Amino acid sequence: MAPGSVTGRIHSWDLSTGVDGPGTRFVLFTSGCPLRCLYCANPDTWHMRDGREATVDEVMAEIDKYRDFLVTAGGGVTLTGGEPLLQPAFTAAVLRRCKEAGLHTALDTSGFLGARATDTLLADTDLVLLDIKSFDVPTYRKLTGGALAPTLNFATRLDRLGRRVWIRYVLVPGWTDDEDAVDGLAEFLSGLACVERVDILPFHKLGAAKYEALGIPFPLRDAPVPDLALVDRVRGQFRERGLMAH
Repeated sequence: MAPGSVTGRIHSWDLSTGVDGPGTRFVLFTSGCPLRCLYCANPDTWHMRDGREATVDEVMAEIDKYRDFLVTAGGGVTLTGGEPLLQPAFTAAVLRRCKEAGLHTALDTSGFLGARATDTLLADTDLVLLDIKSFDVPTYRKLTGGALAPTLNFATRLDRLGRRVWIRYVLVPGWTDDEDAVDGLAEFLSGLACVERVDILPFHKLGAAKYEALGIPFPLRDAPVPDLALVDRVRGQFRERGLMAH
């Protein structure tokens, strides 16, 4: 099969600035995710069957419309989801084509399927946006339905390969604000030279309408959003370990 004819299931694409990597980004949302995070803002990306099939050539034709603008704006292409590593061959092919086009590449992943990412795929990835949901094993399981160990193993592997990493940590009061767990994660990350920054993402409910439209309950509908004092405290815990936290 020619590389350009490799197919994947995609949900949508968008242009964004500031939250999906440096500069202005073409953000490709793939369909399908093995986790069920209680705070997920995109439940419409959970199932591959709900996406539409697209070839790598079709995706690149869309990206090419914005190529000059993306380069001028110091941006590039970010693959997110869903979980891009649920479709590793498609993700790898898109990343390779983007690199061939001279575009900066970013991969937004939970790391849960990190073992599916080949070294070649990662070599074509300029930046990994690694979502670490919790550092407490039982909490991680309750929050996501998955295991924490694969993500930590993936982080260690990224460090060994010398990949650039930005950590994303969603702050949910009563779930991911435990001081000891945050300290544990900060200590773990401080030992990884690849980690350039930690982005603290305050929990929000902007995806609640999607749950209603899909006819499924939003698990954290009644959970509070974090106040500024809590966000500052957690950022401070990471900074105390020498990490750049935003």
